[in-house]
Amino acid sequence: MDEYKITSHSIDETLEVAQNIESDKFPGMVICLNGELGSGKTIFVKGFASGLGIEETITSPTFNIVKEYLDGEAPLYHMDVYRLEDSNEDIGFSDYFNKDGVCIIEWAELIEDKLPEERLDILFKVIDENTRVLKFIPHGKVYEDICNSVL
Repeated sequence: MDEYKITSHSIDETLEVAQNIESDKFPGMVICLNGELGSGKTIFVKGFASGLGIEETITSPTFNIVKEYLDGEAPLYHMDVYRLEDSNEDIGFSDYFNKDGVCIIEWAELIEDKLPEERLDILFKVIDENTRVLKFIPHGKVYEDICNSVL
C-alpha cells in the first residue's frame, strides 16, 4: 500500500491541501483523520468545508459527535469520536458512510472496526509550532487515484 506525505508549514498550507482533496470529492467519500490534539485535524475539515462552499463556522463536534453541514455543493458529515468511550455505541456510522455526502472523522482510529474498507486515512504529526507532516494512506483504488492526482 502506497503512502503519501506532505509537509505543511502553516495553517494556510493545511487548508490548501484540504481544498485540493475536496476538488476530487465524490458521494460516499470517507476521510479519517488521526493525530494528537492541536495537530490540525479540524483545520483540515475547515479547508474541505470552504472548498464545498460551506459558510458556517466549522468547529469540532466534540459533544454531539456528528455535525451535518448541508448548505454546500455536497453534504458534509463531520464526526469527532474522541468522546465515544465504548466503540460499540452505535450512532449509525454506516448510515452516514452510505449517504451521498462526504464523511470526515476525527480520531477515527477509535472506531476502526466500524470504518468502511475503502477510505482515506490521514495521519497528522506535529513537528513544531507551525509544521505538520500529513501522511496519507489510501484504502482502495479511488482513494489512490485522488492521492496521485492531488499530492
